[in-house]
Amino acid sequence: MTVPMIIALAITALMIILIMIDKLPFGVPPLLACMLLVVFGLADIKSAFAGFSNATVVMLASFMAIMAALQKTSFIATFKKAMYNMANKGGYKAYVLLILVVMLGTSLFGTGSTAYYVLAIGLLSTIPYNEKLPGSKIMMPAGFAANHPLIPLNVALQYGVIIAVLGSAGAAVGGVSVLRFSIMNLILSLAFLAWCLVAYKILPSHPIAAATEKAKTQDENVTAMPKWKEYTTYVAFLAAVAGMILQSKIGDAGYVIPGLAIVLLLVIGALDYKEIRDSICSPIILMTAGVIGVADALGSTGLTTLVGKAVANSLGTNVNPFVLIFAFCVLTSLLATLTGSTLGTIYIFAPLAISACTSMGLNPTAAAAAIVLSGWNGHFLPIDGMPAMIMGMGNYKLTEFWKFTIPQYFIRLLAITAGALLMFPV
Repeated sequence: MTVPMIIALAITALMIILIMIDKLPFGVPPLLACMLLVVFGLADIKSAFAGFSNATVVMLASFMAIMAALQKTSFIATFKKAMYNMANKGGYKAYVLLILVVMLGTSLFGTGSTAYYVLAIGLLSTIPYNEKLPGSKIMMPAGFAANHPLIPLNVALQYGVIIAVLGSAGAAVGGVSVLRFSIMNLILSLAFLAWCLVAYKILPSHPIAAATEKAKTQDENVTAMPKWKEYTTYVAFLAAVAGMILQSKIGDAGYVIPGLAIVLLLVIGALDYKEIRDSICSPIILMTAGVIGVADALGSTGLTTLVGKAVANSLGTNVNPFVLIFAFCVLTSLLATLTGSTLGTIYIFAPLAISACTSMGLNPTAAAAAIVLSGWNGHFLPIDGMPAMIMGMGNYKLTEFWKFTIPQYFIRLLAITAGALLMFPV
């Protein structure tokens, strides 16, 4: 291992430690790491901060704004009414239907939407206590359901990330079918749903924490749109999704179509400038952009290739691809959970896995797809946004939380690995 590799690894470790101890603002550690890369001569300014012009970052910011517009449509009111009606009926059937309703909403918003899971968990916390279906039995499975689309139509964000990580690693991207990736998402969602169906009996029965003022006033904060604005918002959303899905065919234009959709929403008054600014959520953007710069530096020093070859050699040339991909999924999901940086972690481990597969003569597409999905499927520790919110609002003890989340964690990663290999044979 060369001196530049050691320095790059040390800077990366420092960044991760600073993120975990949470003593600095959320987006600061990656920016500090980027500056250290420049100071130690591992990257120039342009390379260190290239993440801010990265297609994934541009796409992420755009989709966050579009999600803000969707929250102002009648879909929100319909979604909330359906949840309340199901909860009032009580029992196992209502439990299943509530989970399905949340998963149906995820189909529209897409996996990993902060706006959606905050909305869904907030609404769940306002459901009155019912002995037939205590809030504690529904908060955990339905809360995590906000990460699993029942109908995986909106996979544009994750699909775009797969294309990006394969392209940055110099691997072929032409064989990545959006249909196959959607089926892979469906396999994951069905595995999650199967666990929820079984877990009903082990979930605790007690009242959940009192609803937050934000949750109580959801209806007040949603301003009704004129129908023509609402329909235009749907069109803008579909155009943004289509742009990302067609990115492999139309090139970089696919990444900026969501931005053009936002301009349209701004012109018609569906969003104002303040709403766009607030929805972009700068700390997340800073975190993602900064970590991408660090990941690029790891690759430029040769560390990525070295680690990839080391993993391949340690596992042997005859290692089962399932074991290889599953191992990288565990590493990715674990670090994403500990750091709270999903995309940043993906950009660290995806090049390593792609390099390992290439060294072994395997098609790296399955590894890339699995790692991208695994970044959103940790959540066995209540230290990230979604699990922390679920545990707090659900008033769960840590042991109650782990009874559901630890089996869920391994079930999801196994499903991701199996689905990736099934859809993208190596």
